[in-house]
Amino acid sequence: MEPATFIATIAPLAVSDMQRTRVPASLTIAQAALESSWGSSGLAVKANNLFGIKGTGPAGSVTMPTTEYVNGRPITVNAAFRAYHNYGESIADHSSLIVHGVSWDRGKYSGVLGADGRTAAKAIAAAGYATDPKYDELLIQLMDRYNLYSYDEEEEEMSAEDKKRITELENTVKQLNLLIAGLTDSRDTLKNGISEQGNAVKSILARLTAVEDKESVNIPDWAQPAVQAALGAGAIDTPSGGSYDFYRILTVIYRLGLIAPKK
Repeated sequence: MEPATFIATIAPLAVSDMQRTRVPASLTIAQAALESSWGSSGLAVKANNLFGIKGTGPAGSVTMPTTEYVNGRPITVNAAFRAYHNYGESIADHSSLIVHGVSWDRGKYSGVLGADGRTAAKAIAAAGYATDPKYDELLIQLMDRYNLYSYDEEEEEMSAEDKKRITELENTVKQLNLLIAGLTDSRDTLKNGISEQGNAVKSILARLTAVEDKESVNIPDWAQPAVQAALGAGAIDTPSGGSYDFYRILTVIYRLGLIAPKK
């Protein structure tokens, strides 16, 4: 997977997770990229395991060869790794490990929580998360190259109106997911489902149109990923000229995974 595609895929998951656990999104993305080779490793492809966590996961386990460092020298061994149904489960499990530590040391990774990306990288390496002696340097290189720190920036408090819009959008997404899950191979059911899904999407676009007419502002930094994704998907023609509310709602839609690239 290309780095840009990989980041766009997991960044919304990492940011959402950060808001719950205080694990920096920059660290989550950098570790996932490094450990899974941008989602192309055998472990990531076969088991959705982005972080090389060993043991048994929600979808069982898979046995894979891995490189360990003993006395500073690399050796290859076979180990059982956790398997997940999707990337979201993998990211949640990774954060749970950082938050709760291990049975013999619950505060093992406490230096990561609420820290900036560079500090978190050094803290998790010092705590022995990986055996590679240059683990923190590799993570920081990725953070610097792809400016992953931008995903750690907290957005200012939303207004009551914004929160209401988010709730409405989340409810729409839930309805879409239930609709898709309930579709059968029946032609009539599929046609009806597509029609209902189209109406729901039109509803979302109508909400966006309602805020486009407000006073235009420069594109906020936190909205750049959403704007670029929308441009790539053909959802908008020009990135500039939107209102503050427009960029907020567009960012929400992007983080909910509703903006898909053209195929």
